[in-house]
Amino acid sequence: MPQFDYPCPDCRATSSLHDADCEFEGRAWPEIERAYTDIVAELTAGATEERALYDAVDGEWGPLHRAALERLQRDERVTERNDVLRIRTPAEFREQVSEPTREPMRTIYRRGSVPGCHDNAVFAMIAWYEMVGLSWEETRENVIEWLHDSGAWARGGFEESTPGELVDAKRHVYESGYGWKEKAEAAKRVIERHHG
Repeated sequence: MPQFDYPCPDCRATSSLHDADCEFEGRAWPEIERAYTDIVAELTAGATEERALYDAVDGEWGPLHRAALERLQRDERVTERNDVLRIRTPAEFREQVSEPTREPMRTIYRRGSVPGCHDNAVFAMIAWYEMVGLSWEETRENVIEWLHDSGAWARGGFEESTPGELVDAKRHVYESGYGWKEKAEAAKRVIERHHG
C-alpha cells in the first residue's frame, strides 16, 4: 500500500486506510495532498494574510483546505500573527518541536519518566519526534537529552547501561512510524500517580 508524505488532516493516516469516523474517508489522496501543497506553495513564497491565501489557492477553498491549514498550524509547521500566516523554517520547526507543549506529551517531557512506565514514555518520545518530522539523529539526541534533563535516567529502573543504548534499542519505534498517543497517555497516568 502506498504511503503519503502528507497526513490526512483529520485522522492523520498516511495511507488510503482512514479511521472509520474520518471526515475525509473516500477522498482521493491527490486531493488531500493538493490541499497541503496549495497552502505550502503559497506560504513558501512569503508570509500571507489568511484571507489572501483563500484567493491564492488553485480552485475553491473548501473544508479540505481549511483542515489542511489547521493541521499545519497544530503541527507547528505554520505560525500566525495578526492574521498573517508564515511557514516555519526547518531550523525554527526543529527548535519549536523539541519541547512538546500539548498533553499528554507535555507531562512526560517536563516531569520525566518514572519506574513503571519507562518503556511507554521512551516509546512515546521517540514516536512523537518521528511524527513531527525529526531525523533519527535529531530524535536520538533529543530523547537522550530529555532522559538526563528530566531526571528520568537518574531515577533508575532501566536495564540498559547508558541512555544512548536505551534509545538505540528503541530505533524500531522510529523506523516503524508507530503512533505515540496511546503509549503517552499510559505513561502520563503512571507519572501523575508517582508525583501525586
